[in-house]
Amino acid sequence: MFRKKKSSKKKQSEKFILISNRINLLFFLIVTLFTILLLRLVQMQIYDEKFYKKKLTESTTYTIKTSSPRGQIYDSQGVPLVENEVKEVVAFTRSNHMDAKDIKENAKKLANIVTLTESKVTKRQKKDYYLADPKNYQKVVKKLPHRKKYDQFGNNLKESDIYANAVKAVPDSVIDYSEDEKKIIYIFSQMNATSVFNTASLTTGDLTSEQIAVLATSKSNLKGISVKTDWERKSVKNSITSVIGKVSSQKTGLPAEEAKNYVKKGYSLNDRVGTSYLEKEYENDLQGSRTIQSIKVNKEGKIISDKITAKGTKGKNLKLTLDLKFQKGVEDILNRYFKSELGKGNTKYSEGVYAVALNPNTGAILSMAGLDHDLKTGDTSSNALGTVTEVFTPGSVVKGATLTAGWANNVLFGNQILNDQPIQFAGSNPINSWFTNGSLPITASQSLEYSSNTYMVQLALKLMGQDYHSGMALSTEGYKDAMKKLRATYAQYGLGVSTGIDLPGESKGYVSEKYDPANVLTESFGQFDNYTTMQLAQYVAAVANGGKRVAPHIVEGIYDNDKTGGLGNRVKTIDTKVLNNVSISNENLSIIKDGFYNVVNGKGAYSTGKTLANGASVPISAKTGTAETYVKGSDGKSIDASNLNVVAYAPSNNPQIAVAVVLPHETDLHGTTSHAITRDIINLYQQMHPMNANE
Repeated sequence: MFRKKKSSKKKQSEKFILISNRINLLFFLIVTLFTILLLRLVQMQIYDEKFYKKKLTESTTYTIKTSSPRGQIYDSQGVPLVENEVKEVVAFTRSNHMDAKDIKENAKKLANIVTLTESKVTKRQKKDYYLADPKNYQKVVKKLPHRKKYDQFGNNLKESDIYANAVKAVPDSVIDYSEDEKKIIYIFSQMNATSVFNTASLTTGDLTSEQIAVLATSKSNLKGISVKTDWERKSVKNSITSVIGKVSSQKTGLPAEEAKNYVKKGYSLNDRVGTSYLEKEYENDLQGSRTIQSIKVNKEGKIISDKITAKGTKGKNLKLTLDLKFQKGVEDILNRYFKSELGKGNTKYSEGVYAVALNPNTGAILSMAGLDHDLKTGDTSSNALGTVTEVFTPGSVVKGATLTAGWANNVLFGNQILNDQPIQFAGSNPINSWFTNGSLPITASQSLEYSSNTYMVQLALKLMGQDYHSGMALSTEGYKDAMKKLRATYAQYGLGVSTGIDLPGESKGYVSEKYDPANVLTESFGQFDNYTTMQLAQYVAAVANGGKRVAPHIVEGIYDNDKTGGLGNRVKTIDTKVLNNVSISNENLSIIKDGFYNVVNGKGAYSTGKTLANGASVPISAKTGTAETYVKGSDGKSIDASNLNVVAYAPSNNPQIAVAVVLPHETDLHGTTSHAITRDIINLYQQMHPMNANE
């Protein structure tokens, strides 16, 4: 009995000690936590005092960027080609206190004042409009499943997630709006997409003076609505409208594929930018500087400062190198001759006709005109862009470049004589020049004047490491090296490579990677690779100016604005850009020039371009080309046709204009329409801008 009592007392004592230790531990924890809390309060009130005071007075700054009107584009005589059409529009500025309900009410009120024109809206836009009514939103959210409103721990989901779930849950039956309601939804969507403190121009019908007056007196009733002056890009309809390009609207804003780069440059997503050709190429100059506004609000959303930190300015203006009257004159020439041939049936299967005129010394584009012929409907239309996008087989016009390849690779020496003769390979049809009649010794200069195919074929064979003799087998050795050499020299003239023109989207021509030895031979007289009219113009310009490949450019300079926003002082000149010098001596270049001169002015029986001299107002040098091809007739049978091309410059002794004309698939195989077109273009330029032929 005694031992049991003693054991019981011992247990009670141990239990008391355990409880006492736990109480002490709890007390220690409380003291420790209290100390930490006290130290934290000391840190907040003493050491971090500035930080928390800043938090109490913290503000939010909004940076608003507003674009300025875009620069304008003029021809060389100062005639406007594209302007900004200024008009009054409905503007909406979103405040930081405005919600979707306010915007919906505004849109409905606005519909009673102005004419709404657009009704094409998405299902999402209709749902957003429906949910802008708080009652509708609450009703939809109330019906959402628990998991669409709360997470696994019972906490509310983010409001944006709940809204996204609500959008999905809106039934189609409640958004079956009428056409008039869709017009309101369209305006609502524009307003709802506007960022805080930003201003958007709304799409409505043109405002009448009465509507403007009502809007001006309804500011208190229409939150954020005002009337402001805005602009739209307007091109003057002419043959180079397509070359000028297009500008995006505020609705489309920055092109999606380029938006990231534009934003890095300081653009806003709804900024209007050039999307093609000149408008795109000179975007940095045409785009005006932005007005930057800095708005600061406190925690309660009250504006505490509103400053303009940068004042925007209108964009710079472009003045082009071409005279719109000359451009129209060239287009009229193309129309007149093409339609005359069409009446005869000779251009029935032709895609059109193209012409480029350059200043050979500066690369300034004097004209780039094209006429597109729809083979299905027979209709014709302007296609200036075709001069840089459409490619054609050039024919004999490239023979000057072939001679250059011969000299550069030491297979031709000076004005060397070779026999123009039928080129007969074993087991194949002969290659002839158009005038071949037995064997005729001719010089390099005469090979251009007479347009000898066989002279060029013999040079191509030499580039392949072979000398011609009748009945020989065409070896496959060296043909790739020969083609490489030919194309390398052609490229020095701008054939098969970028011309360096100040327009995006030009074709480099069609230069096939698949070819055989026979193609090397036909390449030598222009019957294989294909080039644009602009490339041919650059080629003949290099001959005219002494061997410099000059980049064509359509912009003469960048100009400031005068007091009225029109063409002001020039701030930048687009300088002549020499891309490379052709590898040719002055002596050999003179041989080419002599050949080109005699094509038009030669006394021989075989001179190929004498018709160019008939009625010419100044001496012309040229190279004609007839690329053999074929077309399919209405019965499906092949019809022989030719690309009738000309490259030329004038005056011969003092070149101031270089011209290339391409007339594809002409069925009059001996036609000289391209000759007449070339001569008339040069005559027109001489009439409008007199050239000194004797300097």
